[in-house]
Amino acid sequence: MSVFKNLPTPPAAPKHPVADTRHGISRSDDYAWLRADNWQAMFKDPSILAPEIRAHLEAENTYMNAAMADTKELQKVLFGEMKGRIKEDDSSVPVKDGPYAYGTLYVTGGEQPHYFREARNGGDRKLLLNGDKENEGKSYFRLSGLDHSTDHSLGIWGYDDKGSEYFTLKVRNLETGEDLSDVLENTGGGGVWAPDGKSFFYTLQDENHRPSKIYHHILGTPQSQDRLVYEEEDAGFFMGVGGSLLDDYIFIDIHDHETSEYRIIATSDLTAEPKVVAVRETGIEYELTEGGDVFYILTNDGDAKDFKIMETPADRPGKENWREVVAHKPGTLILNHMAYARHLIWLERKDGLPRIVIRDRRTGEEHSIAFEEEAYSLGLQGAAEYDTDVIRFSYSSMTTPSQLFDYNMVTRERTLLKTQEVPSGHNPSDYVTRRVFAPAWDGEKVPVTLLYRKDTPLDGSAPCLLYGYGAYGITIPAGFNTNCLSLADRGFVYAIAHIRGGKDKGFAWYEDGKMAKKTNTFKDFIAAADYLNQEKFTSYAKIIAEGGSAGGMLMGAIANMAPEKFAGVIAAVPFVDVLNTMLDDTLPLTPPEWPEWGNPIDSKQEYEQIAAYSPYDNVGEKAYPPILALGGLTDPRVTYWEPAKWVAKLRDKTTGDAPILLKTNMDAGHGGASGRFQRLEEVAFEYSFAIKVAGKM
Repeated sequence: MSVFKNLPTPPAAPKHPVADTRHGISRSDDYAWLRADNWQAMFKDPSILAPEIRAHLEAENTYMNAAMADTKELQKVLFGEMKGRIKEDDSSVPVKDGPYAYGTLYVTGGEQPHYFREARNGGDRKLLLNGDKENEGKSYFRLSGLDHSTDHSLGIWGYDDKGSEYFTLKVRNLETGEDLSDVLENTGGGGVWAPDGKSFFYTLQDENHRPSKIYHHILGTPQSQDRLVYEEEDAGFFMGVGGSLLDDYIFIDIHDHETSEYRIIATSDLTAEPKVVAVRETGIEYELTEGGDVFYILTNDGDAKDFKIMETPADRPGKENWREVVAHKPGTLILNHMAYARHLIWLERKDGLPRIVIRDRRTGEEHSIAFEEEAYSLGLQGAAEYDTDVIRFSYSSMTTPSQLFDYNMVTRERTLLKTQEVPSGHNPSDYVTRRVFAPAWDGEKVPVTLLYRKDTPLDGSAPCLLYGYGAYGITIPAGFNTNCLSLADRGFVYAIAHIRGGKDKGFAWYEDGKMAKKTNTFKDFIAAADYLNQEKFTSYAKIIAEGGSAGGMLMGAIANMAPEKFAGVIAAVPFVDVLNTMLDDTLPLTPPEWPEWGNPIDSKQEYEQIAAYSPYDNVGEKAYPPILALGGLTDPRVTYWEPAKWVAKLRDKTTGDAPILLKTNMDAGHGGASGRFQRLEEVAFEYSFAIKVAGKM
């Protein structure tokens, strides 16, 4: 029996077929009109959205609100629970850098971070930037950070007030708190100071929302006079700019999902042309960190699928001078690396579990930091200073609140700096976390992390929220998440399926879930549902699937492939119109995404691969479960029209009576609401859908 009763008639989007023929294959898209022709300008000024599109999105919101009206009180309760687990007046542990230590804090009732500094060894805190003050009067506001100059006198800070990820940069006098006259528009969100504190480097987002240019800005001059340092002509590459801990190099990082190139500028000559470290080669990735007179390079060059670390002279960084210092170990994936005056450190993952490895640069002696829990998350933060023996790392598990440690790499002493407080209370012994393995169709074992209360019956009666992502090599950590405790406390099993497309089991796990092998991602997720049903952690009639962005594609695919195995589906900013998006090379992420999904413009084979699973293109006449799709009007990553078109087609095709709901945030982009508590309201909404569908209200 449906839990959705007495619903009004849902919106029926008009059909205006648009034909498209590629490689001799013709398709027709009934809902192409939902894509605004002026989307570039609309991201910067949402008020210019075409009236007929706005009317449809608002009608969908009205229907969604009616369907979810009986969850209003539940949403408030969930929000209260989640907020109660957050320390409102929380503060980070300051990071030492020169004469100061820098940190962030939140105030009671505040939505945005405040940036502060204090004397290196403690003392009165000086407020540098009040995010709540800057947020006043704005429906959306997101800070990109505060980067201080080498002499600690100035700071670059950035904000996005539309959700479009076009950031405005300003420069603040950190002593007086006043902003200088410099205002830079349409940036990537941050800047890298030159050592003299009189200029900085930044990325500019072009009209198609791509960081295609690096500029050098001199303080006190207009943005129009900024010098173009480097322009990336290939629209398929992302670009960013960073700096070394010793302030002697500016790094320009150019990459797509499988190929890298670095260009460097010695800060002794800021006007010099960027120097290529190693010319890009398709399929070869590398990352650079400085080690004084050498660079350490993390790379997969030479068939090092799970990566190795090389060393090269800083003044002669070309590949011909690379020398191996950490060998490739198949099955042990090196995730990132850092170098300090006396130590080289890296974070690696083996069998799904991370550890930190530390090598003495003089003796070559190594030791590691690891933990014993069945599933856990480890974060390597490193240090802000080069000449240090102390680094910082974080640890948590699904049941253990986050802990922050300083670690002395010489004495091997751990100092616990902070344990995440849960003001409303949390007893880890009330919960169980497990790592189980679901057999996939081809014999692979899919890791699944579980969290549930120890008194939850494991007889098939428990509802389950099964979360998945599975793309870009991103691993979903088995870390502490106070929000999902609200589900566990209501008898849910909370599960994360570590499916192919991520790097949970090494780089090969990623390769087996992309391009021609993309459907492994979807099959793995269904295999996880099958296992949880078979082992009676839950049952098909109780599983609510959840995923966002590329994980939203996963949701669309599994809804098409096995709708009978899911009681409901939550798809946040879902990338579901895959074929049309990969055919539109004007969209921000399309060219850089071709190595992940394929280029259907140039390749008939890749066109057919994508067409075979693209959720929007494969919606069929079948009984879909209740579906909740969420979008953001100014989202430059997954455009609002993807979930809007998908919902329109689902509603037209479904043979069942389960509601298909669309919620479009008219004031936000890809990340949803910007404030820390506003975001909790969105989570409470999603969870209330899951609880309602599971019949647990």
